[in-house]
Amino acid sequence: MEPLGGSQSPVAFSEFPEDVQMCILSFLRPADIAVFACTSRRFATLCGEERLWFAMCDRRWGSKTLIRCWGGDGGSVRFPLLYKVLDRWENLIGFWRRIGRGDDGTPPLVFFEWGSSFITGSRVSPSSEPGSYDVVKIPFLWMSLSPRGDPVSFVHPSCRLESSGCLKKPASGSGFSDSDLVPVTVCFMGENHFVVDENRGQYAGAHIIDEFGSCDDLTSLEASSPPERLMAEIYQYFANRISPCGDKSFRKQKKKRGKDRLGRRRWEAEHFVRISDCYPTPTRPLQGLWKGICENMNLDFYLITYDDVGGIACRKVGDASEPFSGYSPVFWTSNMPFLEHPFSKEEEDIYDGREHIQPLSTNCIGSAGVISRVLCITCSYDLVVPDSSGSSVNPKNVEGRVWEYNTGTFGFGFLRNGHIIDLKHIAVNGCLLDTVEPPCNGSCS
Repeated sequence: MEPLGGSQSPVAFSEFPEDVQMCILSFLRPADIAVFACTSRRFATLCGEERLWFAMCDRRWGSKTLIRCWGGDGGSVRFPLLYKVLDRWENLIGFWRRIGRGDDGTPPLVFFEWGSSFITGSRVSPSSEPGSYDVVKIPFLWMSLSPRGDPVSFVHPSCRLESSGCLKKPASGSGFSDSDLVPVTVCFMGENHFVVDENRGQYAGAHIIDEFGSCDDLTSLEASSPPERLMAEIYQYFANRISPCGDKSFRKQKKKRGKDRLGRRRWEAEHFVRISDCYPTPTRPLQGLWKGICENMNLDFYLITYDDVGGIACRKVGDASEPFSGYSPVFWTSNMPFLEHPFSKEEEDIYDGREHIQPLSTNCIGSAGVISRVLCITCSYDLVVPDSSGSSVNPKNVEGRVWEYNTGTFGFGFLRNGHIIDLKHIAVNGCLLDTVEPPCNGSCS
């Protein structure tokens, strides 16, 4: 009899029950599965089984979406294909910003999230109600798979995708239940840029195509731009921004070819870039997207970023059609050290002498929190609207403070005025906060 604590021979992987083997393999990525499949014929068969790929999908995305529901009722999509699609589309989850001008009143900020058997893109904007932290979220883009496994994507130009039910018929190929739905292609141009363009081939009964990292096939679609023309339009857009009339003439040129054969206005292609680092981290507590009520009691969105040497910049994310609001700077600093407790009498007076801008609703009024640290900042007003007289700027007109609270939020203000704008999270753990219905269904604003 072998004594206790004696060495035991290791158990070979092939001796495990098949369900245990599946569970172990589900932790691997497709590249590792492909290598493992080359070790024997038996393992090659095992690595091609639907059960394994379902387990891989379920382990990675099962807490975010219903794996078996993709592709319609019953989920007839093969799981290796589903894994490939979800692996690519997962990159969309989070915040993106439109490049250039959209239709009047169309918010530039877009938020993607998981649905039960689809991914939705929603336009996000501050509520028009004065003195409120509410955020309006209007779904406009829907992405899923047909029963045959073809990627299908639709947009609603009026931003009225109120539910996924009206999209089941076009996804199954049985026709459009909403005449306003526009089939589109979603072309990924790297990890941080994608284009939404109308799919003219869908009206002729062609399959919907979704590009996985390449734009080569777009040349076969009438409504899509070949890579050369697409890049030329991007360069043309940025070049025209130098001229006061350039962007206007460029939009007229786009509208000239903006009507399709059905006699209606074509969906104009939209470019989006990822907003990286949307959330704060322990080492970068101010980083991310925030919202705050300004002096005029309107809600604004702010994006705070850190540079490679530790500097901080805050920009307002707004409607590009309004002067200085598309991506305008608010404050910046290259001096990173925070002021810690105990604060000087001067710093305490600067904070105590200012009033917090509070929401009008009494239910939302509350203490900002206890100040944990203070950061000196510089207002970017002099960068946007410089002093035309050429005289030197009074430091008190541009100097300000960021007050970090023990709640994980913060506020900022400037010495030239007497208020503090307290910032709150737009989203936490991938979920938008304080969302409300739009004031009317026919508008994105």
